[in-house]
Amino acid sequence: MSELASRAWRLDVTDDIAALTLDVPSQSANTLSATVLDELEQLLIQLEAEPLRGLMILSAKRAGFIAGADIREFEHIDDAAHATELAQRGQRVFARLAGLPFPSVAVVHGYCLGGGLELALACTYRVARDDGSTRLGLPEVRLGINPGFGGTVRLPPLVGVLPALDMMLSGRTVAARAARRIGLVDDAVPERHLRRAAIQLLRRRAARRRAPWLQRLLATAPLRPMVVKLLTRKLAAKANPDHYPAPYRILDLWARRANEDEEAASLGELLVSRTSRNLVHIFLLGERAKRAARTEPHQIEYVHVIGAGVMGADIALWAAHRGFRVSLQDQRPEILARAMKRAHDFYTKKHKDPRAVQETMDRLMPDLAGNGLRRADLVIEAIVEKLEPKRSLLGELERKVRPGTLIATNTSSIRIEDIASALSDPTRFVGLHFFNPVPKMQLVEIVRGAQSGETALARARAFTLALDRFPLDVKSSPGFLVNRILMPYLIEAVVMVEEGISPAHIDESARAFGMPMGPVELADTVGLDICLSVAEELAGPLNTPVPEALRRKVTDGKLGKKSGEGFYRWDVKGGSHGSSGAASSEAPVTERLVLRLLNEAVACLREGVVTHPDAVDLGMVYGTGFAPYLGGPMRYVAGLGETGVAHSLYRLAQEYGTRFSPDPGWSQPELFRPEVPT
Repeated sequence: MSELASRAWRLDVTDDIAALTLDVPSQSANTLSATVLDELEQLLIQLEAEPLRGLMILSAKRAGFIAGADIREFEHIDDAAHATELAQRGQRVFARLAGLPFPSVAVVHGYCLGGGLELALACTYRVARDDGSTRLGLPEVRLGINPGFGGTVRLPPLVGVLPALDMMLSGRTVAARAARRIGLVDDAVPERHLRRAAIQLLRRRAARRRAPWLQRLLATAPLRPMVVKLLTRKLAAKANPDHYPAPYRILDLWARRANEDEEAASLGELLVSRTSRNLVHIFLLGERAKRAARTEPHQIEYVHVIGAGVMGADIALWAAHRGFRVSLQDQRPEILARAMKRAHDFYTKKHKDPRAVQETMDRLMPDLAGNGLRRADLVIEAIVEKLEPKRSLLGELERKVRPGTLIATNTSSIRIEDIASALSDPTRFVGLHFFNPVPKMQLVEIVRGAQSGETALARARAFTLALDRFPLDVKSSPGFLVNRILMPYLIEAVVMVEEGISPAHIDESARAFGMPMGPVELADTVGLDICLSVAEELAGPLNTPVPEALRRKVTDGKLGKKSGEGFYRWDVKGGSHGSSGAASSEAPVTERLVLRLLNEAVACLREGVVTHPDAVDLGMVYGTGFAPYLGGPMRYVAGLGETGVAHSLYRLAQEYGTRFSPDPGWSQPELFRPEVPT
């Protein structure tokens, strides 16, 4: 067989079985760039003429199979026709793979996502490594597009209508065993059996999998409208079609039995839309944050968390879930017992396999006496949000930990320097500000105190990355970034309630803008006592008075969802609430909410809380869920124009008061267009 030069692919032939191994140069993950696809096509042309028994497609990357298309290329595509042409090129390559005169098998380990899964779908068979790291999925909807390399056409006949649409509409991934259960892979085996299982499939030439008869029945013409109606109703509860058209487009492609040309045309149109461009922007910001966190190893194996309340318990259970050994300390055994039950319930829901649950629980140790301090590589303080208790605790624990132990606080608003004054060595002290609920929120603020050492900060970033979270560097200042920007938004909502505007109307306005939850409901969910504590902490530095309505609620014991009543009355068991207050209002609710948020974001940039507008976008999207389709607050400002936003703030200041006065940063254009970080 003649050799064909390829930078990304390696071709080996043993007996009558060929193996194509992908190893994209200078990248930690395999992606399907235009070059990689072109090289694959040339290799497939060569293999078509060979008398082979079969072809295996593998990855040389340790972390996974193929992560999908090279998302960085999306930023340079501004023409729908060009995007459609690129999708058709990928379809052409995969059609050649599917049409080989001998069977093929994708040998999957780790991630197999997007175009990577579409490549696997074009193979005759798929075999996956059976371990916790293997995940298969079509997450394109999270980038505002539909699958474009044949996924919408190939997946439903293989696994069935409902499993296929669930994967494509949600972007969720499935583990190896779940993939075998729904028919996505033909086998899921341990790594030592992976190649053997693949070769056996090729030699045996087993019949191709197809969806169960009930799923095939749902795909028939009489039942398709029923499926579309049901799923459209579910989609409408989660995604506004004006903001997020991609899931509706995927459903429409299936409903019309669209072919690959129509799939490619749909992708081309969506890829150049505002929503997709902004979602790609947010995705790439997250990838950049991950790259920046890989500068040094975290050197952390053992984590000790002090404070077993909701935040401390969640930090501990998540760290154990991610493979760290963890001890959790509290003064009261009943609080520790609740935390351990919380962890067990979480792991049971997450793993389902009792052995996996027990293995994870074995890594999490209740520690009433604090014995874990002496073994810890990292100590995280997560006690009550008050300065003096934190200072007292840190002064005591510093005497018990080893010299190389990293010390962190989960404070949400107190300056790091104020807490660090209790330490003899503040260089190893940083802020690790997690967001509630920890298992769901993807952001951790890495708070730099005036004396925080660079090594300590680098270790904190790397640890955050190991937790599968995005680290965001912020300066130690009241509220840091996310809470500082969020608090004026929440306070404005409470002010409007005081004015007689219905909480339900305020929340509906925010959701219509694109927020995942309205500000009043968010305050009730977080807890009004916590909101009051943060508001009081920030009132002086930000010159923002605390609304009396918030104080009264807390004084009356109406703390929100956890007490059954706040601004809403809550059915705690069902999680629902009943609205109260005036019906509607002509007040510019959305404008007042959003402009207070944007004004504070610009103030944070001007004061150097973060050093780039992209950091604001990353923090607010991943820390609060700020309308992802808009790409974050500063991306939104760029679209509106900072001059226009400043003029709107002047107008609101004249009507509603000085809290809307434009921050001086609006007249500093260098804040909005700095150099892009690498």
